[in-house]
Amino acid sequence: MSRAENSAWRQALQQRWQSLAERERVLLVIGSTVLGLALLWWVGLAPAWRSVRAAPQKIEALDLQLQDMQRLAAEAKALRAMPPMPAAQAQAALTAAAQRLGDKARLSLQGERAVLQLSHLSGDQLATWLAEVRISARVRAVEAQLTRTPQGDYTGSVVLALGARS
Repeated sequence: MSRAENSAWRQALQQRWQSLAERERVLLVIGSTVLGLALLWWVGLAPAWRSVRAAPQKIEALDLQLQDMQRLAAEAKALRAMPPMPAAQAQAALTAAAQRLGDKARLSLQGERAVLQLSHLSGDQLATWLAEVRISARVRAVEAQLTRTPQGDYTGSVVLALGARS
C-alpha cells in the first residue's frame, strides 16, 4: 500500500469513527478490549498455563524413566563385571532354563550360538526366560524372529550368543 492509500484509509476510518454515536464508540472499545483479551488468553496464556499444570506429572514420569534407566545401567555394569563363564557351564544353565519351558520351546546348540525355537510362548514367559538366561548362562539375544499368534502368544526363534561380552 502506498502512503497516499494508507492516509486515505485512515481518514475514512476517522470519519466513520466520528460519525458513530458516543454509545456505539464505547461499545466498540469494550468489544475490542474483550476480543483482544480473549485472543491474548487463547494464544498466549492458556497454552503456557496447560504446560505449567501438566509439568508435575511429566516430571514424575521422567523421574520414573530415569530410575529405570539407572537400574538397568547398574545391572549392565554388574553383568559386565562378572567373570567369564566356562562354555560347558553356560550350556548346562541354558539347557536347564530351556527345559523349564517344557514343550513350548526347543533348544539347539551350535558352537558359540544357541537357537531357541518356541511355539505359543507368552510374552511374559519369554521376557522372564531371557532375563534368567542373561544372568545364569551369561548369554544375550542377538537375533529374534517372532510372530504373534491370535491368542497373544509368540512363535518363532531366538538366536543367543554364548560367552559373548556385551
